[in-house]
Amino acid sequence: MKYFKLSLLLVLTISNTVAQHNGLLLKKEKISTQKYLKHSKLTQETNGKRVWRDAYKKIDDVELYAIQYLSDSLKVNGFLMKPKTQGKYPCIIFNRGGNRDFSKVSGPLLLHLFASIVSKGYIVIASQYRGNGGSEGKEEFGGKDVNDVLILPDVLKEIEGADTDRIGIYGWSRGSMMTYIALTKTNKIKAAVVGGGQSDLTIMDRPKFEKGVYAELIPNYWENKTKELEKRSAIKWVDKFPKNVPILMLHGSSDWRVKAKHSLNLALQFEKYKIPYRLVVFEGGDHGLTGHSNEVNEQVLKWFNRYLKNNEKLPNVEYHGH
Repeated sequence: MKYFKLSLLLVLTISNTVAQHNGLLLKKEKISTQKYLKHSKLTQETNGKRVWRDAYKKIDDVELYAIQYLSDSLKVNGFLMKPKTQGKYPCIIFNRGGNRDFSKVSGPLLLHLFASIVSKGYIVIASQYRGNGGSEGKEEFGGKDVNDVLILPDVLKEIEGADTDRIGIYGWSRGSMMTYIALTKTNKIKAAVVGGGQSDLTIMDRPKFEKGVYAELIPNYWENKTKELEKRSAIKWVDKFPKNVPILMLHGSSDWRVKAKHSLNLALQFEKYKIPYRLVVFEGGDHGLTGHSNEVNEQVLKWFNRYLKNNEKLPNVEYHGH
């Protein structure tokens, strides 16, 4: 009898271990949002206590998780946010900007960007990309690390409450480049938002950026410079974009990191190829659209509500009317 119990325990242990590694999601660990009550941008002091600022009161309605998943057999780290209330929710893939540790995903960043949106019935998943935030592999700034984004719809299948028939994608800065590339390689996305989007890497407005980022991260950069930059430049392959995924483009007219011409020029090409889009340029806005957070969140939420929650019919992009 003891032998039977021991054997059964061994079988169950092996079965559970296999089950944990049978999917793409390797880890999902809850993070207490209360640990961020000392974060000055999210909170304020009231009657001797740190409380959420009015813009972030919805933090109490969401759950935040650190995750790890498999991408090309590499262990990649990221984050997940979902409503506390159980239900079936559309999903948003968030593509971070920056490179390496600069602008990496963090709990405060996600709570700042998505607490309000998630509380209204969305699940958000974000990758650090390979080579970053403790992830295995090497970042390629729009190379094979795009696979870390493309695999996320399958990772979401392992998340309780995730409606993988309704997935949107949202990228900022470098994350916009990742978003543009991803849109040409998957049919699992229904709507997209990009902010401060870089559409043409062949424009060298920041020479130091070429040596400090492109040359250091893009494989064989100096040997294949033109080819590698064009592979990452949406303006060069607009004809490959799907015509059934509406794209909201947000940009600041005073953005020095990625000038507004990146979005303006791409919008003209979207019009040429009949890609459904909306372009909003914020007068005097900087790269992060500082001071426009509420309006940005409203624009993003309305866009995803239209095409993910409400399944709104795509607009007629052919010339028409009286």
